[in-house]
Amino acid sequence: MYKLLRNILFCFPPEPVHHFSMSCLKAACSIGLTDRLLRNSFQFPSTQLEKEVFGLKFPNPVGLGAGFDKNAAYLNELEALGFGFVEIGTVTPKSQPGNEQPRLFRLPADQALINRMGFNNEGVQAVKQRLANWNDTKGGRYPGDLVIGGNIGKNKFTPNEDAWKDYKICFNELHNEVDYFVVNVSSPNTPGLRELQEKDALRKIFGELQHDNAGKTNPKPLLLKIAPDLTNEQLDDILDLSFEINLSGLVATNTTTSRQMLSKASAAKSEEIGMGGLSGKPLQARAGEVLSYLSKNSRNNLPIIASGGIFTGEDAADKLNNGAALVQVWTGFVYEGPAIVKNICSYLANQ
Repeated sequence: MYKLLRNILFCFPPEPVHHFSMSCLKAACSIGLTDRLLRNSFQFPSTQLEKEVFGLKFPNPVGLGAGFDKNAAYLNELEALGFGFVEIGTVTPKSQPGNEQPRLFRLPADQALINRMGFNNEGVQAVKQRLANWNDTKGGRYPGDLVIGGNIGKNKFTPNEDAWKDYKICFNELHNEVDYFVVNVSSPNTPGLRELQEKDALRKIFGELQHDNAGKTNPKPLLLKIAPDLTNEQLDDILDLSFEINLSGLVATNTTTSRQMLSKASAAKSEEIGMGGLSGKPLQARAGEVLSYLSKNSRNNLPIIASGGIFTGEDAADKLNNGAALVQVWTGFVYEGPAIVKNICSYLANQ
């Protein structure tokens, strides 16, 4: 059924379709009866899938990666679809429009996407208010609820030497509203951002955040999201620094700038599209290599959220068996549809 709907939706530009689809879902969830029907259809409640990772209780290990719900606008709807956790953002201190459209592209032959969104978001104050409203309607944050991660970044025109200030603003503003934080220095779509993956830059950012975190009555887990394009030497630096500054975990991986894994047809289309981060099935192998390397060389002492090319229960199980504590979908959600979480959870529960 969804494949037929997907074929229709794929006739239209991706970004408007994303907003249209989520607006339709929001309208459906605003009606009590259809909200219950959706929850009954797509959620997979199972105590055996509950996991505790970096001190948080996740109702299941399947999350939605950052970039889908940038402004925390669809939490109720994503909860209805059964996600165990949702990472909102990337959020920056000031609102920004992102890069010029079109900036999201499909490569259906390879079940992939290319995006160059550029951290478009409404800014930390607007997101903070929306999260506060969500938490108020839920009566607070409780173990077993949908877990909310806050993915934070810097504004486009903030120089790298001042980037730590942007991360610090977002961290402190959202601290009471999210369950964990992910520092995003690995998007390829903000000029110079990936330079912040160097050891000294990361030490400055996380040193500031951990200092503030230590002064809170309820410190939050701090994670780092990394690119799949790092060398083993750079990954070693990330691991060394993770233990040095007491990171709670890693998210592996963001999108890739490489096009080597594309089919001939998609490669030609990619050339027409130009710059942007590639996600989906072509990223699966490289993301898996990075996960395995990090898991092995950390001796499984650093929780990793695996992201990149997860479409099925088999994909998720492979990540979990290779050292991931949790998994995130994004492009898989676009291609597989609203039943993706239930399908993955059903497979995992029967393993």
